Amino acid sequence: MVRRVRRLVAIMAGGLAAGVLSLGLTTPASATTKPPAGVDITGAGMAEPLHLRADTHPTQVAAVIDQVNFLGDAGQSSEPDKADLGPKYTIVVLAGDKPQQTYDLYPKAAGGPRIYRPAKQPDSKQSAAGWFFGRFTMSETLRTSGVPLERQLDPVGGGTGGSERMIPEDALDPAGNIDEAFSGLPRLLLVNIAVVLTITFGLAGIALLIRRRSR
Repeated sequence: MVRRVRRLVAIMAGGLAAGVLSLGLTTPASATTKPPAGVDITGAGMAEPLHLRADTHPTQVAAVIDQVNFLGDAGQSSEPDKADLGPKYTIVVLAGDKPQQTYDLYPKAAGGPRIYRPAKQPDSKQSAAGWFFGRFTMSETLRTSGVPLERQLDPVGGGTGGSERMIPEDALDPAGNIDEAFSGLPRLLLVNIAVVLTITFGLAGIALLIRRRSR
């Protein structure tokens, strides 16, 4: 009987350790990841570069970064026809006051927005050059950041002749999404703490039972 109880204690101890680890694992990565210092944008129709900094334009910087932060290691094997790409806008991501990454964005490309990532990057690191399909919000993101582009109508219907609507401005506000995510963090932590306390009291009760039976 004592062996069975000891085995149960070991199992519950493992559960306690998993509960403690979950406190760290459920904390959003964005809580510890520092955002880039800003972005510089140049391109068609722009007389001078557009300098956006995280301390003065946090929403715009986050929205522009969101257009390129999902790219994988390898892009498409074929290069699009240059005649179908439309105007090009180059963004440079800054770490501190130093350029770190650069991308060419084509928000008006035929078939959907495109992104080109050069192999040679400003931080002297070599990356896999490639073409990628961009987000459908690219044009509106650049426009609301200050790039001279016409307001984009985003089709939401199922096919040809489907309905159209304007992309809502709040959809381009990642800061609001971050605030919403963090608002649920205290509740999540309380749940984890409750689980850990329940396991702890359970272990204490079993230990007391073992002590009484061993006397």
